Amino acid sequence: MKLLINGGCTLSGEIEVDASKNAFLPILASTVLLDGECCFTNYVNLTDLDCMREILGLLNIKSVLLGRELYIDTKHIENAKITHDLTQKVRASIFILGALLGRFRSAVIAYPGGCNIGARPIDIHIKSFKALGVRIVEKHGYIYCFGENLHSGEVFLDFPSVGATESLMMCGILLKGVTVIKNAAKEPEIVDLANFLNACGANVRGAGSDKIEIVGVESLHGVNYTVMPDRIVAGTYLLAVATCGGDVLVKNALAKHNESLLSFLKSACNLDVFSDRIRVKANKRPSSIEKIKTLPYPAFPTDLQPQMMVLQSISQGVCVLQENLFENRFGTAFELKKMGADITINSNLACIVGVEKLFGADVCVCDLRCGAALVIAGLKAEGYTSLSGVELIDRGYEAIEEKFAVLGAEIKRTEIE
Repeated sequence: MKLLINGGCTLSGEIEVDASKNAFLPILASTVLLDGECCFTNYVNLTDLDCMREILGLLNIKSVLLGRELYIDTKHIENAKITHDLTQKVRASIFILGALLGRFRSAVIAYPGGCNIGARPIDIHIKSFKALGVRIVEKHGYIYCFGENLHSGEVFLDFPSVGATESLMMCGILLKGVTVIKNAAKEPEIVDLANFLNACGANVRGAGSDKIEIVGVESLHGVNYTVMPDRIVAGTYLLAVATCGGDVLVKNALAKHNESLLSFLKSACNLDVFSDRIRVKANKRPSSIEKIKTLPYPAFPTDLQPQMMVLQSISQGVCVLQENLFENRFGTAFELKKMGADITINSNLACIVGVEKLFGADVCVCDLRCGAALVIAGLKAEGYTSLSGVELIDRGYEAIEEKFAVLGAEIKRTEIE
């Protein structure tokens, strides 16, 4: 599939942010710990989430989707080997490792895949599990975890890894005693996971800070739960309007989750910020932001770096964008240059000299967020843009062409010729 975009229109109207992919994935994985049934009220049709449901199905966990409601039944759960064909579809399959260890004291999983944005080693996960007594053997592309000596304890993360923090939380829920995670990641998605687990009967304290305590409980029960809105999707919409111009109300967007982005956007457009919605109005060419650095939350997120690169590519002035998390996350720059952008890459720095116009071109998505960025670029550019690799966008944005079409964009999905 590919997207065809006729650029040059401004955006106007209202758009609502769906549930967060990066919150939903670990929450789905954590249902391995439950006894019984639960219901999620705001499921979003993303290929990453569908893949996680496939993994749950391999464990004999039943999931039924009725409209936007997803019903999960864990009554007949079984431990199983998580095979390569599933883990290569979604990096977040690694979350299942902590949940399986917590539930069964053993797990076998193939090395995870995901977008090719650079090295994302799972060394922190493995080191953390070893600190809690897990014996780990890595061979033939699989990770074998033996948790007969698994125990609660204190773990210090070498880096505030979101995935390792969430995996350790799941691993510690059903352990006797108190498990402490120090130098924990602080992302809102971690808070949402803790909120879900606590609603199921867990005792997790301190999520959102750099120290999380998990007091072990005997079992978890099911609940009805609404997953938090996607702060990266919200940021994508905000950056699209700032780039293309227009007047859009972004509903179900939590300002507290995107404070770093909003601080940058104040110089590019007018913002009316409320607790659960943001109105963005842009009617002039923005000025460049001198320096932007990606860092762990609450700093500017790497998942909005490609979209911000598009905004800076048409802003007046020069921006230096520093990517500190993934070494291969400048793939967007090479596609933007086909559209007339003036971007120079040097190691983890991108020097972006703003141009007055972008022009439509044939471009290819190299990762999920690159895809969102190139959609924005196509909406801004003069003429037609043909964007291939849409399946990567579908991992994190549901029907992105329909969402932007509601705002007046000329964009449609079509078969590759």
